[in-house]
Amino acid sequence: MNQWYQLCTKQGYPHISLKGNYTLTALERVLEPLANELTQQASNKNLYWDLTGIQQMDTAGTAMLWRIWKARRPEHLQLRPEHEKMFKRLENLPALQPGDKQRDLLWPITTLGGLALLLWQHTLGLIILIGQLLIDVIYLIRHPIYIPWREISANLYRTGAQALGITALVGFLIGIVISYLSSKQLQLFGADIFIINILGISIIRELGPMLAAILVAGRSGSSMTAQLGVMRVTQELDALTVMGISHSQRLILPKVLGLGIAMPLLVIWTSAIALLGGMVAAELQLGLNYQYFLTALPDSVPIANLWLGLGKGVVCGMVIALIACHFGLRIKPNTESLGEGTTSSVVTAITVVIIIDAIFAIIFSDVGLT
Repeated sequence: MNQWYQLCTKQGYPHISLKGNYTLTALERVLEPLANELTQQASNKNLYWDLTGIQQMDTAGTAMLWRIWKARRPEHLQLRPEHEKMFKRLENLPALQPGDKQRDLLWPITTLGGLALLLWQHTLGLIILIGQLLIDVIYLIRHPIYIPWREISANLYRTGAQALGITALVGFLIGIVISYLSSKQLQLFGADIFIINILGISIIRELGPMLAAILVAGRSGSSMTAQLGVMRVTQELDALTVMGISHSQRLILPKVLGLGIAMPLLVIWTSAIALLGGMVAAELQLGLNYQYFLTALPDSVPIANLWLGLGKGVVCGMVIALIACHFGLRIKPNTESLGEGTTSSVVTAITVVIIIDAIFAIIFSDVGLT
């Protein structure tokens, strides 16, 4: 390291003379060991620093020396005028002091206020979107030639026909599980025959609509949000605006109508497959005949439960599409916002579906149970 500095004693005091080029290019390979050695020398407070022998010095060399001196000039320092300006600039920088962060005692109120404001913004956005869709519906009723039949048909196929497989699988397995667990308990009381009542009411009234809605919210809802988000990222929505094409008429309304039509059909399909799974488990566990199961089911379950399940399907389907489109239109033109928007859409849709089911249960608590 003798090429970078020289130690000597002058007038009884230790001196260190730096020499060479203290630039990033020159110090690249020796920066760490040189800094360690100079740090050891800097521990001597009586050391005289002579930097006049340095030929070239950039911010890398200046920063290294300033860090070695612990952001303070040594008591004995000799510099060139051009180097004096560089160290003067470092001295004028504001000192970064961590400081003690004061604890905000009102943070619960602030957090709740922020969440309430966010909820209000989303609610207001959904109300505006629903209002725009109502205006579009009135316009299309007056001008039926502009009804987007092809888009509605495409959404009906994507959200309905392509979801038959997953809803059938989940429904069948849930039906088996419910039937098996219920039959185990009913056997203890000799009430095997009531398995039909339990399966019929629970699946047709609750589980069928809820399973279909949750699966559609995770499958089709995320797809709708991602589709609109990608169109935002690729500026296709801006292109539609420039061409004078309404987003709500060509993109949102077909999704809402398509899912509103597909959901009750999926509810019937899911409930039927779930009852089939329950019927298979009841025959295996209780020896209940298939023919008797199908014959006794209409007498055990009032038809009002079916209409209630279909009503849930229509409402949940349109709400899922509205939420998915709402979050899709709020996505910013970057991939991070796309991921966050899709996740928020699915979580919100599933939460709202459960809330809708609870509201139906409270309002129609006496319908179809007797």
